[in-house]
Amino acid sequence: MSGEDSGGARRQRAAWLAEFLGTFAIVFAGTGAIIAHGVSKGAVTHPGIAATFGVVVLVAIYAFGKVSGAHFNPAVTVAFAAAGRFGWGQIPAYVASQCAGAVAASGLLTLLFPAVQNLGATVPSGGALQSLIYETLLTAFLMLVILQVSVGAKEQGITAGMVIGGTVGLEAMFAGPICGASMNPARSLGPALFQGSLDSLWIYCLGPMVGALLAVPLHRILQATSPASPPARS
Repeated sequence: MSGEDSGGARRQRAAWLAEFLGTFAIVFAGTGAIIAHGVSKGAVTHPGIAATFGVVVLVAIYAFGKVSGAHFNPAVTVAFAAAGRFGWGQIPAYVASQCAGAVAASGLLTLLFPAVQNLGATVPSGGALQSLIYETLLTAFLMLVILQVSVGAKEQGITAGMVIGGTVGLEAMFAGPICGASMNPARSLGPALFQGSLDSLWIYCLGPMVGALLAVPLHRILQATSPASPPARS
């Protein structure tokens, strides 16, 4: 039993490390692209930033999906638990690992670019309600896609990575200029702490959480009404 317990503890630590590393990579690459865009006077471009977020999510899922499930997002972790795919008791450690990864990435970017003011913080371009609705809907669609293509509480494999990464890139492309297209409280937390833009952080915590939870009953409806096989044509 002690060997099994030890093995389980190692797997847990590996999962926490994977969540830390994956979230670190997403924030470092994604917000790093925003910083590079500013430093290079627009060389990265908005489509380049959106593509960076999508591709780094794909890579992180492929790299860490088998270890931790590749959540990298507190809203995703909570929604997996609400869907009955993940233990509620595991949420604190996962969320702590994700937030630590995001904060570490933003801290490193602050050290590398001390003169840069825009560290990739998500702030509304219009009213708070507008961005709140955007973040809720964006995350609901993203989480619905995740639930549809994942197995249990794990996002893994090249197919899931491509679909989920593509969804992130798509939503960042059309919604980034409006609300920042965070869809991830940890992604918004890191830059906000170092940039001092905490006033709007509640939007990027509440919106993604509500949106991710909305996706759970939608997924159940889709699963319940989906035929096991296509109906025969007459």
